[in-house]
Amino acid sequence: MTTPVSSTPAVTTAPAASTPDAMAQLSGNFQTFLTLLTSQLKNQDPTSPMDSNQFTQQLVMYSQVEQQIDTNTNLKSLLAQGNSQAAALATTYLGKNVSVTSGQASLAGGAANWTYSLGSAAAATTLTVTNASGQIVFNGPGETASGAHAFAWNGKDNNGNALPDGSYKLSVAASDANGTAVSASVASAGTVSQIDMTSGTPLLVIGSMEVGVADVAAVGN
Repeated sequence: MTTPVSSTPAVTTAPAASTPDAMAQLSGNFQTFLTLLTSQLKNQDPTSPMDSNQFTQQLVMYSQVEQQIDTNTNLKSLLAQGNSQAAALATTYLGKNVSVTSGQASLAGGAANWTYSLGSAAAATTLTVTNASGQIVFNGPGETASGAHAFAWNGKDNNGNALPDGSYKLSVAASDANGTAVSASVASAGTVSQIDMTSGTPLLVIGSMEVGVADVAAVGN
């Protein structure tokens, strides 16, 4: 009697493979599976036939894998469409003056400007500027009255050293006479000169900094 050939499918997973490669691999495995199954059916023992439920389950498994590959293909297509639409939206900001609410501002030629607003009067306010690495390069007292205020920074640290042009972030911490924190918000403004798509997500280039579209609070001409 001929020894039955195992009909266990050789389905392999390759997370890094592209969808066409994955589908081609699945197709090759399926053809091998059918060849083995046909051989086993031809050489099965008539007194102990194969359990049809076994290879039916294996066929179902192949179908599920194929559906998953198709789903991944559709998701990639949707993501590509989303990125394309985001890039098209970002281009509408070119040449526009925008207000940025991430706290970032571009230091150029020894000047960076922010506005900040206090929700109520404060007893003490501290302004802190950090560089792109998150290091504190400047801190000092700020205004304490409720409402909007302007902060013009000359690009020098607390030791009087001029810092290089780049992106810097302003943080505002304020508290009242009881030590309770006072709400504060920070904004800066600049003109969008170009769109950076190298990361796949559009970033607006303003001076020497890059910000996401979600950080834009207002757009002007």
